[in-house]
Amino acid sequence: MNTLETILQKKIIAIIRLENYARALEVAQALVAGGVSVMEFTLTGSGATEAVSRVRAQLGEAACVGVGTVLSREAAQESIAAGAQFIVTPAVRLPVIAECVRQNIPIACGALTPTELLEAHEAGAELVKLFPAQTFGPKYIKDVLAPFPFLKLVPTGGVSPENARDYLAAGAVAVGIGGNLISKQAVNSGNFAAITAAAQACVRAVG
Repeated sequence: MNTLETILQKKIIAIIRLENYARALEVAQALVAGGVSVMEFTLTGSGATEAVSRVRAQLGEAACVGVGTVLSREAAQESIAAGAQFIVTPAVRLPVIAECVRQNIPIACGALTPTELLEAHEAGAELVKLFPAQTFGPKYIKDVLAPFPFLKLVPTGGVSPENARDYLAAGAVAVGIGGNLISKQAVNSGNFAAITAAAQACVRAVG
């Protein structure tokens, strides 16, 4: 199963956004233990690419690891060189899409308006990250897919175990879940069991 197929099957992308990634492996292990194997480390924290390399080396096929908040071609290149299996952007970044297409790496490109969604798709993004999803909610996905049924949308921003199923029912192919899955307090206190429990709740929600 390739990376895109894995994302479509699992339906959850865990968004790990920390100030630093010293405990990245423990977070990844907690997610996998809870049934969430697809995860992205955002470049907003220090040591993200090193975390990708470390997690991939330790967990192997048990985890599908990507890098998020990628804004430039250079950042995409560095992330892919570190072992990123997919790339995520918060906005339409054509150079990033082009680099991912060149290296045959799946990308979830951020977009919000119908024009942006279509632009990302036509530039080569296999997945389009609808962000911030909570701005319009699940109904917006249904509305957008009426003229663009071919889009593979991944709503992100405000998605939780409580509303994830609504987004999928509206036509999303997967959801991105961040703070409602990986609590910074849990990470800082070393309460990785809480992350596993949250992952289990998310899996139940989309199941």
